[in-house]
Amino acid sequence: MQKTILLLAKSAIAARPRAEMEALAEAVAKRLDGTNATHAFSEQGSPSLRERLTELAGAGVPEISIVPAMLPMEPGFPAWIARAVHRWKTHHAGPVPVIRVAHAPLEATEELADILARLASDPGRDIAEKPAAIPDRSAIATQKRRVLVCMGGPCNDAASSSLWQHLRAEQDRLKLRDIGDGMMSCKTSCLGPCNLAPVVQVWPEGTTYCGVNEAALDRIISEHILGGEPVADLLYPPSQKKVALRR
Repeated sequence: MQKTILLLAKSAIAARPRAEMEALAEAVAKRLDGTNATHAFSEQGSPSLRERLTELAGAGVPEISIVPAMLPMEPGFPAWIARAVHRWKTHHAGPVPVIRVAHAPLEATEELADILARLASDPGRDIAEKPAAIPDRSAIATQKRRVLVCMGGPCNDAASSSLWQHLRAEQDRLKLRDIGDGMMSCKTSCLGPCNLAPVVQVWPEGTTYCGVNEAALDRIISEHILGGEPVADLLYPPSQKKVALRR
């Protein structure tokens, strides 16, 4: 089995950006003889990094080189990738390939500048010539539940971004906005018990779930969001005393 290049983009909801990533992966594969190339998304969109890693590991790929497809590169993104990979590895039952993260060399700046210069040579139409219509009407959704994913420092260190990506992917796949009582999701700043990270809350019940991983989130979606019953063995009730994370 060949080494695989995995282009990792931030997010894509519509079909067109997904198609663009597929085309980019095909173009990369053509330039690297003997190498496969594919893509995934770190925040929102399908396939997620977790899904693609599972797929490639199941196919027996010996080595994966993750190439962040981002300009400019956020300083914390490579570290996030490493945490996400280790989190996936912890829950993956089969063999794990060698996984590396590519870092753009400084000399690539000139090559990138050439690409941007070519784009600038055909700037397209004057978008200020005819102002775009500004929408002034929106439907008010009837979603009953809100799922909050903490993005405070300790939760980020505990890979809450991976949880967010998984939640958004499942929200799209299962049509959670429209099924049952309906739900919306959002990132938040610190939600509280930092030592029990990562933290997820479900409203209007105000249920707090701590130490959440993807498997736990699947149960929260199935039993709480769709079934209407908080997951008793995963939730942490309000307490005036400090509690430890259940293992």
